[in-house]
Amino acid sequence: MTRLFSLAECDALGFDLDHTLCRYNLPETARLIYDSFARYLVTEKGYDKELLTVTPESWDFCCKGLALDLEDGNFLKLAGDGTILRASHGTKSMTLEEILETYSRREWKHFKTFSGMVSRSAKYYCYDNYFELPGALLCARIVDCLDKHDRQTKYNFWKDVIAAIQHNYKTSAFKENCGTYFPEVKNDPAKYLQSCPESIKKWLRQMKNAGKVLLLITSSHSDYCRLLCEQILGNDFAELFDIVITNALKPGFFSQTPNQRPFRTLENDEEQEALPSLDKPGWYSQGNTTHLYELLKKMTGKPEPKVVYFGDSMHSDIFPARHYSNWETVFILEELSGDEVMIPVETESEPLEKKGKYEGHHPKAPYSVSKQWGSFFVDSISGLESAEETLTNTWACKCISAYSTIAIPRLEAISDLPLDYKFTRFSSNSLETAGYYPKPPRALLSNGNSMCQFPNNLSEDFTLRNTNFCSNVDLLTKGGSGG
Repeated sequence: MTRLFSLAECDALGFDLDHTLCRYNLPETARLIYDSFARYLVTEKGYDKELLTVTPESWDFCCKGLALDLEDGNFLKLAGDGTILRASHGTKSMTLEEILETYSRREWKHFKTFSGMVSRSAKYYCYDNYFELPGALLCARIVDCLDKHDRQTKYNFWKDVIAAIQHNYKTSAFKENCGTYFPEVKNDPAKYLQSCPESIKKWLRQMKNAGKVLLLITSSHSDYCRLLCEQILGNDFAELFDIVITNALKPGFFSQTPNQRPFRTLENDEEQEALPSLDKPGWYSQGNTTHLYELLKKMTGKPEPKVVYFGDSMHSDIFPARHYSNWETVFILEELSGDEVMIPVETESEPLEKKGKYEGHHPKAPYSVSKQWGSFFVDSISGLESAEETLTNTWACKCISAYSTIAIPRLEAISDLPLDYKFTRFSSNSLETAGYYPKPPRALLSNGNSMCQFPNNLSEDFTLRNTNFCSNVDLLTKGGSGG
């Protein structure tokens, strides 16, 4: 496989909606999601009213890539090999001694199945996108509340959390104004949604004019999808896409067969009969990549059209698109726009006119690095025989280089680049930081070289000299409202 990747080589471009094309005002949205679940648990399930009050400091608990051990009520930050790097019981951080006492050894007992991306289980849950993080804080505080009354040996609150999710995000919730989330967003969409920049709309049109097939594939239902797209893209948003697929129920859209997950037509946002095949562009519900790919063959006139998919969830977007469909994948990772991103400098290998406009801007990350959990990308393994702490990559970071073609902070990072711009991809024969654009996160570089330049558009014969990377740095569904 070539080390370089270009959108010009792709025949079809697919986009996730939430947190990919549609950007949210995260503080407002996070509080709304939290409140929608907490209110249900307090009013319908009798949970402590203390859950309804959240202090500003509480949000520091939110960190993507955490695993919740449902039986023990523990949150875990994992290394690429399953070593538990940090942990908390509820919101309270656990000491190394407490971790060893609970798990006997530091490799998590469920890691084998967890690392195979079976990250939805009766035993654990992985929080890998912004829609899910408020739920992580809520679950941690539920454990705190339960422990105040009587320390549990096993926890059984998860079924109630699932009920809260279903109440707020079930298929009919938008139409029925059920729950808290949809009524609030419908009442004041501008409070929660950011308008899509004109540069992105222009970029999408340029792709279509260049003969690319544009796909919108979201797990959101059609009514909510329409509200989002009209708000952020305008009433003519459908003209930007050749095919719109709602209620895709990712990752099943990628992994399940046509018999298990057929496409369905829509009438007034209601799903109709199952289709035996997908014969023409349009707006559909559910579906599968097998039938979609057959249609793409017809539309492009190619026996093996090349597809790239953009998404923000490793579990729902990036892993299944790569693993099951062998699509190229662009991971939207907003952590790259925070304090951990390198400050770009101009070099001969990357003249200013070749850069995207994004590289001159440094927007503040929506969530700063968690004080409790530390870097999303790396952490230290303490308590080893050697006196020095050993840095290692997190499991979340390992997955990025394993399943992404490239990783970018947001679409604006590449929308001003030429269509034939050549990105350096993540691959087994290249440096693990190669696929980050515009720059690798500083946390992945050694302290002595944290400001070194690392151009993404490396030529095939380019070699890095005098760049000392940490020797131990190896190598993360949405419900009805997400995706």
